Amino acid sequence: MPSNNDTDLVLLEELRNGRDAALNELIDRWQRPFLSFAFRYVQNREDARDLVEELFVRIYKNRKRFKEGTNFSAWAFTSLSNLCKNYERWKRRHPAFGKENLREEWNDSDLKIHPLVDLSSSSQPDRQVLGKERVELVKDAIAKLPHDLRTTLILYQYEGLSYKEVGEIVSCSVKGVETRLYRARKALKAMLSSKIGPSSDIWGEETG
Repeated sequence: MPSNNDTDLVLLEELRNGRDAALNELIDRWQRPFLSFAFRYVQNREDARDLVEELFVRIYKNRKRFKEGTNFSAWAFTSLSNLCKNYERWKRRHPAFGKENLREEWNDSDLKIHPLVDLSSSSQPDRQVLGKERVELVKDAIAKLPHDLRTTLILYQYEGLSYKEVGEIVSCSVKGVETRLYRARKALKAMLSSKIGPSSDIWGEETG
């Protein structure tokens, strides 16, 4: 995950001043984390690529509007999150669309890039113990979370952002991020406990 906002600000300034190649450098820096987030949200590679492409088109179209000191990553992740939300809303209104374009699995290479970490603590479970079936159950449960909880969980749990960074994207305080994560984990546990058991190692805890 790129961390130097000064580099982004320089590239945005160059883009504003007509050096279109600066957009390519922003793409090189941010395409991977943006694709990861979009894929986790919509769970389809082709759709994720389309949404990230639309995001970069918006960045170019709005290049003159970026103000000095803009937090590029916060602006971009916020925009991408809204694109994902609106796309899913559109799909719900057109259920016949994409029936043949089934949701893809998070395969082993995805897990190596962004490990499926434990959802109740900072520890990481043994992927072999977790197994593909449990990955699918967790994935399905995450897809059922409300937009604000899903976005917060993906940004923190999978993209590795700090509470402060997540808060800047979802427009809430650090305490608010903590509350959303608690609510997301509680909702996931409620959805999954009957399927994998309350003492499952996916939660990194034992209930006796």
